Amino acid sequence: MSKIAFLGLGNMGLGMATNLVSNGHTVIGFDPSPAAAEMATSRGIGSAASAVEAAEGAEVIITMLPSGKHVLDVYADLVPAAQRGTLFLDCSTIDVADARAAAELAVGAGHRAVDAPVSGGTVAADGGTLTFMVGGPADAVDQASSLLDAMGARIVRCGDSGAGQAAKICNNMILGISMIAVSEAFALGAQLGLTDQALFDVSSTASGQCWALTTNCPVPGPVPTSPANRDYAGGFASALMLKDLRLAQAAAADNDVDTVLGRRATELYEQFVAQDGPGRDFSAIVTAIRAGAFDAQAQQS
Repeated sequence: MSKIAFLGLGNMGLGMATNLVSNGHTVIGFDPSPAAAEMATSRGIGSAASAVEAAEGAEVIITMLPSGKHVLDVYADLVPAAQRGTLFLDCSTIDVADARAAAELAVGAGHRAVDAPVSGGTVAADGGTLTFMVGGPADAVDQASSLLDAMGARIVRCGDSGAGQAAKICNNMILGISMIAVSEAFALGAQLGLTDQALFDVSSTASGQCWALTTNCPVPGPVPTSPANRDYAGGFASALMLKDLRLAQAAAADNDVDTVLGRRATELYEQFVAQDGPGRDFSAIVTAIRAGAFDAQAQQS
């Protein structure tokens, strides 16, 4: 079993670290939020006063942080101090260029580095059923695999350093676009006299079937476990979807790829987050679509 430093114990990191403890690993965590640190302690995760303290003597350092800047700042502090051969495993969702820069810092100091962003949300993080999109050298990915198995149900090596992040932002661009499409379909269906359940019963078993419909359905009723039944609390926050769409647009611009629908989805989520706040699940965008909020903004501009 490994001694692991886990940095970032928010909604996702807490469940992931808990599953590592459940699989027999020693986990020392750090999060600047006192509430997060207290919750982690209640789940058997050791507590440290700083990232550097958490990483002392660790064989593996796992990061689950908000941005590439946070990851690079932590790596700048920990890479020189870590024992040679430490595995740096970053599960954050960050820019591909930042992921590659972080890996170069670690590998250049004699460590191993893997980027492994996740898909599945808080339910999968708690249940240990995440999907990991993994980038890094094969030997480093092999070293990380037992830890990823403890936290997830599916591991896909996508290529070398940064490839996991590339897969994640492409996947979430699909997700953001498809949630808007599903939401527009429910808005149109209601105006045409269809109940939400009738449209769901048809589309969930027909060519319109997708995760945004059958697992994270944006309207209450058809999928009882979807955030729509909890006033869109929990789930994958709209602000995080907007973050991922912006990362995808930045990558598209850097690589001269014209993503028309990705760009428009980003614009709509920017408007929605500004109107509605960042905290509700990204499927709550259906409420703005049904209210005609985007049409009103278009007319004003």
